[in-house]
Amino acid sequence: MNTLSPRFIYRKLKMRYYRFKYGLKNVDKTFFMAGPGTISEDLIADKYAYLGAGCTVPPKVKIGKYTMLAPYVSIHGGDHIYDNPERPIIFSGRPETPATTIGADVWIGAGSVIIAGITIGDGAIVAAGAVVTKDVEPYAIVGGNPARFIKMRFNEKERKVHQQMLNLKTVTINYTHKKK
Repeated sequence: MNTLSPRFIYRKLKMRYYRFKYGLKNVDKTFFMAGPGTISEDLIADKYAYLGAGCTVPPKVKIGKYTMLAPYVSIHGGDHIYDNPERPIIFSGRPETPATTIGADVWIGAGSVIIAGITIGDGAIVAAGAVVTKDVEPYAIVGGNPARFIKMRFNEKERKVHQQMLNLKTVTINYTHKKK
């Protein structure tokens, strides 16, 4: 993208505004948000991480490089004490929010819900509308409510190639698709 184009300048100004608005100090300069959401200021996001509009990201979330969260993805849950028989849930308080880790090159589909405290491994894909209630293995594709394993994204040989690519300092950006 041409660094003097109006689109490039708009994107830079938009991200400067969002960094200020949400107090984002721990996101890479290439991190991008497509629109407003509910984002904790302690978000850690690596290179080229992307948040779609309307995402909800609570405290203690780390997002790996090249990871995309589609619009309206939310990270919630595990945040009410419900097992105190002497109080209604609304007055029972909340435990500390557990840390949530989303690996590198993960794609999380629109409207998905990730329960706080989950780890999603590198290269995983979460189908749109899924409710992720347990950790997701690297390169697994999951979907449904609750999210269940569908298949692996790559075979073993392809996983090794992909992991080598993830370990590179820079990746060539090319938006054309090669047919297999």
